Amino acid sequence: MMKLFSRTPLATALLGYVLSAGAPALADDAVESERKALPLTELRMFADVFDRIKQAYVEPVDDRKLLEDAIRGMLTGLDPHSAYLEADAFESLQIHTRGEFGGLGIEVGLEDGFIRVIAPIDDTPAQRAGVRAGDLIIKLDDTPVQGLGLSEAVDMMRGEIGTPIRLTIMREGRDQPLELELKRDVIKVASVRHQVLEPGYGYLRISQFQSHTGQDLVAAINKMQQDGALKGLVLDLRNNPGGVLQAAVEVGNAFLKEGLIVYTEGRLPNSELRFNANENTAAPDTPLVVLINGGSASASEIVAGALQDQQRAVIMGTDSFGKGSVQTVLPLGEDRAIKLTTARYYTPGGRSIQAQGIQPDLRVEDARLTRIDGRERVKERDLAGHLENGSEAERSAAASSDLSSRDFQLYEALNLLKAMQILQRGSSVD
Repeated sequence: MMKLFSRTPLATALLGYVLSAGAPALADDAVESERKALPLTELRMFADVFDRIKQAYVEPVDDRKLLEDAIRGMLTGLDPHSAYLEADAFESLQIHTRGEFGGLGIEVGLEDGFIRVIAPIDDTPAQRAGVRAGDLIIKLDDTPVQGLGLSEAVDMMRGEIGTPIRLTIMREGRDQPLELELKRDVIKVASVRHQVLEPGYGYLRISQFQSHTGQDLVAAINKMQQDGALKGLVLDLRNNPGGVLQAAVEVGNAFLKEGLIVYTEGRLPNSELRFNANENTAAPDTPLVVLINGGSASASEIVAGALQDQQRAVIMGTDSFGKGSVQTVLPLGEDRAIKLTTARYYTPGGRSIQAQGIQPDLRVEDARLTRIDGRERVKERDLAGHLENGSEAERSAAASSDLSSRDFQLYEALNLLKAMQILQRGSSVD
């Protein structure tokens, strides 16, 4: 029989290595060797496929590219979050963790061959163009996304600052694809924003969890407390894709003075960790409402789950994304790494969030408030010569009305905090 394919030296060396690697295991102990023995049939198949590509593919292929593609395929086949990080991707991940990177400002994942938007990052080209959590990206300019790896698609979305890119998106509720034009920009993310909604009621927005998020959050709380005692806080984690685990622990500790925040379990001993709160707490007793939605993932779910299980906050909004796994970045040499899922994380009550998410205590959909009775009625303040009240009640009512039209979920969170304050005042009366 004619032998159409003869092994290249590299393929022969690969097969020889895996055969010799499997031999000692077979010689030591029968039970142990059965557990540790490499799958020789599949490894021979890999060497044969490698050899056939080298000899028969329409164009010459570099050995290094084939092997890197094989590594990439091994990792992407595990789950949507494990990945091979080449030099650019590894550097980008490090920059992203520090809070500054280039691109469109979208946290994405791979789903059925397409790119699913987990969440757009605040004040980025994606957010300004109207990209939403849950959008399915099917084309980048004229290139279909299906068949591309996640890292390839991300590379295409990155580029020189100011250059345009067209995203073709499928969105729930629309029959036709939606095309959005964006311009790439340097993404500088301020992970924590804060403001006073009304006197005594503060608002904290975390767009993603970076290495300095915990410190920034405590600084924001302290700054608002300088203006007077806080009657309540809203912690907004909507469309927050997650980030650094330690930052999530620090944020949880800002509101908890004791107890478990999160624990992780994996196959390796060093992947089993427990994180507890301590007394170094910025706001241990201030009434708290946490806003979540389908774009709240990973570290956001750690914080929401901890505060919910410890009965420290009311969780409001819609079900979170459901990413309950921990990724560890393992360097390969100086400029490459793999991002590997190494553990699952659990809330203090032992709940796994993976593919389940955090369910809010109070379900409030994102909606627009419409008044049924729009007629203006004559009131005392409309009468000529009426006495002025001299309080801020009227300005506060106007601010609440504006908030209800801009952000209904936040409006409801503020109303709940006010109700909690009323009940607290009533319970303190002798």
